[in-house]
Amino acid sequence: MKAAIYSDYGSARDVLRVEDIHRPEPGPGEVRVRMELSGVNPTDWKSRSGSTPRPIDEFQVPHHDGTGVIDAVGGGVDASRVGERVWTWMAAAGRRWGTAAQWSVVPSRQAVPLPRGASAELGACLGVPAMTAHRCLFADGPVDGKNVLVAGGAGAVGHFAIELAKFYGARVATTVSGPAKASLAEQAGADLVVNYRDPGAADQLRAFAPQMDRIVEVALGANLELDLAVSGPQTHVADYAAEPADPVLPVRKCMNANVTLRFILLYGVPAEATDRAAADVSGALAAGALTPLPITRFPLDQIVAAQQAVEAGAVGKVVVEIP
Repeated sequence: MKAAIYSDYGSARDVLRVEDIHRPEPGPGEVRVRMELSGVNPTDWKSRSGSTPRPIDEFQVPHHDGTGVIDAVGGGVDASRVGERVWTWMAAAGRRWGTAAQWSVVPSRQAVPLPRGASAELGACLGVPAMTAHRCLFADGPVDGKNVLVAGGAGAVGHFAIELAKFYGARVATTVSGPAKASLAEQAGADLVVNYRDPGAADQLRAFAPQMDRIVEVALGANLELDLAVSGPQTHVADYAAEPADPVLPVRKCMNANVTLRFILLYGVPAEATDRAAADVSGALAAGALTPLPITRFPLDQIVAAQQAVEAGAVGKVVVEIP
């Protein structure tokens, strides 16, 4: 099969290549997926670059997310799954067979049925961002009737955080950096969109809700002052991204607010929580509550350009077309 692989850490141009390699076979509890689209996330280029190094077993096929059709199952998996259209999550976590290949093998639970009517593009964009958004929202309980602030509502995690929070009954405010991103956040269904650069941002948020119950945070250091301005004893701030420089924590201000800080990396989330996330994301997807961000497509033989686009901060989602 044709697959993108790397055997060493480094820049996309230096280490990523497309080669013909053997097609994997599913083992017990696994399914094999004939991939159609592979979604690219920041964690993919960080792993490949070596900034978040993980052991490489001879070679690594990158990317966790994608869509395709199950064409074979291993022992213990219902044979009726063959022919099922699915979206995948965390395909390359501790495993060789990511989704940037004609076939990928994943544990059966990590190939989730794609509802009829859901596009392959949307399915390929779920995985890491939608499940990260779910964990940020639900790690501390239901959001029905809660006030939620999503920092960076035009990003992939922010987009799905807005849509999941709205679907599950929350009121949602979000912050963005400008009009184009504000439009994306509005399309996702945010009740209030605020430019965080506006000197009156905190006042606008407090007028929406004197105190936020959940804050989904993409840049804790840059945004903590604003977060604390709308926080109190029932506020849970969930940070899912690391900035280039670690923030200095204003401990006394955090104590005064009695705020709870939570840090989330999907690789370490318990299986019970990821299974619930996959089920809840699928429920929202089947109900038509999730929508795609703008999509930029690259063919598999342009895998280098695809990862470079994400590394450069492409707006929306980048997907790789599998031949």
